[in-house]
Amino acid sequence: MNAEIICVGSELLLGNVVNTDARDVSVVLSELGIDVYRHTVVGDNPNRLLAALREASERADIIITTGGLGPTCDDLTKKTVADFFSLPLYFDKEAEKRLLETIGNRHGGKMTENNLAQCWLPETCTPFYNTCGTAPGCGFRAGGKTVLILPGPPKELNAMLKLSGVPYLREVAGSPIYSRKIHIYGLGESFVEHLLRDKMESLRNPTLAPYARESEVWLRVSAKAPTASEADALMAPVIEDIKETLGDYIYGIDCDSIEKTVLGLLTEKGMTFSAAESCTGGLIAKRFTDLPGASAAFKGGVTVYTNEVKINIVGVPPEVIEENGVVSAPVAYELAKRIRVLLGSDFGIGVTGLAGPDGDGVNEVGTVFVGFATKDETVVRKLTLGKRADRSLIRSVAASCAFDLLRRSLTGLPLESEKKFETGLFPKTDKA
Repeated sequence: MNAEIICVGSELLLGNVVNTDARDVSVVLSELGIDVYRHTVVGDNPNRLLAALREASERADIIITTGGLGPTCDDLTKKTVADFFSLPLYFDKEAEKRLLETIGNRHGGKMTENNLAQCWLPETCTPFYNTCGTAPGCGFRAGGKTVLILPGPPKELNAMLKLSGVPYLREVAGSPIYSRKIHIYGLGESFVEHLLRDKMESLRNPTLAPYARESEVWLRVSAKAPTASEADALMAPVIEDIKETLGDYIYGIDCDSIEKTVLGLLTEKGMTFSAAESCTGGLIAKRFTDLPGASAAFKGGVTVYTNEVKINIVGVPPEVIEENGVVSAPVAYELAKRIRVLLGSDFGIGVTGLAGPDGDGVNEVGTVFVGFATKDETVVRKLTLGKRADRSLIRSVAASCAFDLLRRSLTGLPLESEKKFETGLFPKTDKA
């Protein structure tokens, strides 16, 4: 099955609101094994929405709209979609009850008449009641199409999609679709696809597809089966084969992030780390402390953006910078070793590099050195990301590199993968 997403709202076209709805719905659909062929954005205009619906109905099995479900006069999505599919509207009493409860809790029971307009839904639909707002959505089958009408505010959209949309889509798809995600750091999407292309092309059930993230790659394995256990049985040999191919570049299956994986390992072992960050500007600390429970495993960090801070706060000897340059393996080595001792942690991370826009006359933009210190040794991994990489990507890959070094040390893996792929992507780790 394939899908098209139509996002409704003039504020999206004006740039006043970033359209995260299309991304969020696409992620969920991909996890269900449903291909998304097109995103469309239209303003709060019924004629333009009708034109978008006509086009989508000629191509897609599934049409999903977001936005335009509120109580104001420009919220016309439900009526327009219902008219297009020749469905009359009915007044949903359960939606009214929930609306009264919500407004009673938020506004002391005061409700204007136009709020009740949200309770009208297309006949034959399955209502999706809103757990985070007021406007219900719905799903229905008409004209050979599956249609979902969802709210626009991201919090409401994501909650409704998870609680109501996904179960509805699984039901209409026949056999449910189940997915597993394989998380990879250290290899690019194109190289992963090159390694696994034959398998991707030959598999039918389950299927296999790669997805590039900012500093890593995901592989999605999806299987269609009556039950989760049967789907798992179909996916298991494929996942094992991929593990054999990619080895320890895989940092987890169905996990949230590499930093969350590291937090679990540190917490399990009762260990801590600290970081001295130059070009990453505190991103390692930020990503890690975004996680609940991070305080038990992170002693602290210093943003060592100038030489003065590297020397006066962390204690890097001035001659190390003078002799090697600030962007160098010896400086990363000293940062990692000294921040570990300074903050009394089990592991130390030190990062120095060039995130752009200019090089330093020796190193090009995208050169980063990540130091990693334990009580027994200190090593440095060099990243050569290329001058085409932007600042955000360089910083993100460097931060993930630090977490990868922690993961490897905590699980007893070699700090440099034993699988030697000639990609130029996976950085080399040496004792400085």
